[in-house]
Amino acid sequence: MELTTTTDEDLLIISPQGRLDAVTAPLFDRQVEERLPAQATRVLVNCSGLDYISSAGLRSVLALAKKLQNRGGRVVLSDLHGPVREVFEMAGLYSMLKIYDTEAAARADG
Repeated sequence: MELTTTTDEDLLIISPQGRLDAVTAPLFDRQVEERLPAQATRVLVNCSGLDYISSAGLRSVLALAKKLQNRGGRVVLSDLHGPVREVFEMAGLYSMLKIYDTEAAARADG
């Protein structure tokens, strides 16, 4: 798994590539922690490059969402497709998280 981050004003965009599973989730957690500014309250996880996510990956995403919620912020997701989308649907996370079809739609929600 590779992770790229970009910042657009006060929005941190996290783009994981490859697999987010039990092996790579700790790396995801560590890299997000290193790149997440202490004052950040808006994070977008763009899943367009994510091929697979396991329950360990879901836990990482939910832990990030909880951390931001405790700061008065939120995490939104975009570009879920194929098996990644199915896992989020089966886990019932569409009702818990804001998920958008595209990054542009997620950004527009502000």
